[in-house]
Amino acid sequence: MHTFYLPPEQWSGKLELSGAEAHHMGRVLRLHPGDEVLVLDGEGREALCRILQIGRQTALLDVVREKRHSKPASGVVLAVGWGKEARRGWILEKSVELEAAGLWFWQAKRSQFPVPADAKDSWHASLVAGAKQCRNPWLPELRTLSGGVDELIREGAAFEHRQVLLESGLPSQAFMSEEFLGLPGRTLCVIGPEGGFTPDEADKLIQAGFQALSMGTRVLRWETAAMMALGLHWWKRQHPGASL
Repeated sequence: MHTFYLPPEQWSGKLELSGAEAHHMGRVLRLHPGDEVLVLDGEGREALCRILQIGRQTALLDVVREKRHSKPASGVVLAVGWGKEARRGWILEKSVELEAAGLWFWQAKRSQFPVPADAKDSWHASLVAGAKQCRNPWLPELRTLSGGVDELIREGAAFEHRQVLLESGLPSQAFMSEEFLGLPGRTLCVIGPEGGFTPDEADKLIQAGFQALSMGTRVLRWETAAMMALGLHWWKRQHPGASL
């Protein structure tokens, strides 16, 4: 079934799609009045709808059945060191598919460019595209942190679990095994930029109580490490009693 997105503040009575969503419905997919579609709001709500009218830039929908999904009891916020644009759209879409609770881009010392002050509209559009593809009713929280590792530590203080993925071989470092995966409550999982963490950043995170974890001896690119981390957490939440 074709899936569309409507921001939560626009849900009232009959639903009205506009702009790109309505254009895609009428001009690209060529749907007609009477066809049924699925609509998501990104905050746990989905509705089976029947198309009433389709215009050039608007579409009016009648809600047939609505469902509200409970917020997951376990969630991972992935904090990625800011880097080049390449693969960023990919990680945004995959974060939705793998049910990340949030995606933060933080300013690391080895980041090659300054992180923007706010998340961009195009990033949100990538999340929406991923949600419509996999029908995830929850969109990850998008944030940018320009204050470096110190801000990251402050913002992570309220999390039940805090993890940092580092190159293997450091003292007191553990392998990212199942005991660290899919834990109840919120987990903040931190990954460095393309150039990696500086020793000072790694020390600050460990001293602040972040569990130093490794995924093996191979040096992974940031997008590989990000996907591995999200994928392992997702797998454990899907199969809480299973063992790797």
